[in-house]
Amino acid sequence: MKPVHDIPDPLTAMRRGRTGRRDRLPSGAAPVTHAMAGDDRKRRADPGLPGTAVITKTRPQIKRPSLYRVLILNDDYTPMEFVVYVIERFFGKDHEAANRIMLHVHNHGIGECGVYTYEVAETKVTQVMDFARKHQHPLQCVMEKK
Repeated sequence: MKPVHDIPDPLTAMRRGRTGRRDRLPSGAAPVTHAMAGDDRKRRADPGLPGTAVITKTRPQIKRPSLYRVLILNDDYTPMEFVVYVIERFFGKDHEAANRIMLHVHNHGIGECGVYTYEVAETKVTQVMDFARKHQHPLQCVMEKK
């Protein structure tokens, strides 16, 4: 008895010409040769005939979110210490940076506290305005697109 791996595959054996089964092909059918396989490949490459296509997956371009500047406006009634405290508390600045921003607001009428995405900037503006109203100060905080 032969081991299983020594038994030839009938199709492989037929292609190699090792069996007498060539004469059993249907009438009019010819065995496949390498020349015919090449002709078949040429026909498939022809754009008019159906063939294989490569589908490529394109990556969508990721757009960075728009940034917004959060600005504090000067007024004649809000104490400077309150403005410094607001900048420290809501914008995470140290005392020196908050003081510098407050003086810029005082001297130029407007000062930038930070640059954020839309949702974060909107939240900061709302927090500052609510906190100022709660402490009865007319401090104004706005956001603008950068």
